[in-house]
Amino acid sequence: MSEDIKPLVIVTGAAGGIGLACASRFFDDGYQVAMCDIDLVKVEAEAARLDASGADVRGYGLDVSSAQDVERCLADIFEWGGPAHVLVNVAGIVHKAPFLELAEADFDRVLGVNLKSVFLMSQPVAREMVAYGVRGSIINMSSINAVVAIGDQLAYAVSKGGINQMTRAMALALAASGIRVNAIGPGTIATDLAQNTLLRDADALRAVLSRTPLGRVGDVEEIAGIAAFLASKDSSYMTGQILYADGGRLVLNHTVPVHE
Repeated sequence: MSEDIKPLVIVTGAAGGIGLACASRFFDDGYQVAMCDIDLVKVEAEAARLDASGADVRGYGLDVSSAQDVERCLADIFEWGGPAHVLVNVAGIVHKAPFLELAEADFDRVLGVNLKSVFLMSQPVAREMVAYGVRGSIINMSSINAVVAIGDQLAYAVSKGGINQMTRAMALALAASGIRVNAIGPGTIATDLAQNTLLRDADALRAVLSRTPLGRVGDVEEIAGIAAFLASKDSSYMTGQILYADGGRLVLNHTVPVHE
């Protein structure tokens, strides 16, 4: 590949939050960016905001839980930008319900969007990398909820635990092809959703901060920075790892004072 051709990154869940921050960071770092999201209107608007010319950033509507939709979308992306050098699997949803009331359809929906999608996206992207000799990087979005859990978010915790194991197994399967697979496990991050819910509830925020040694929530740009690192040569000897960005939450076995 000519050195003047920009590498391609595909980001799912790119219309907002961590996905949008990742797309923005990779664009700033000189990548062509394929932004994928189920909300076509919003993802196209965000793509145009990043690059009005459409030369280096494009938005794609995509239901990541649908094999047929993934096949269609990736065909369009590969035709535009060629094989991907980086895939960032961010798309995810949460469904809250008491365990005894959790419906099978809701369990399946969360697992489809959060976990199955990682397989559906990663396999064809990795095949394309292998076919073109791209020694690429696949980055999956896990969570501290792969390790700890919330009782009314069973499907979410299961999906993130599955991502950790899928990350490790994929890393082993693709190592011989020079494709690295790692994951990021965020703690509480100030996404739009969090700012409109958790961060508006003083008691809920205090409870989170009491379990966070650094005493604050994280920013989406901090997670995007880790994704950029995992895609770079600086992490070239890393694969099969889950990097937790949680303000110290997972190592804490008590609570800390909250500074109002």
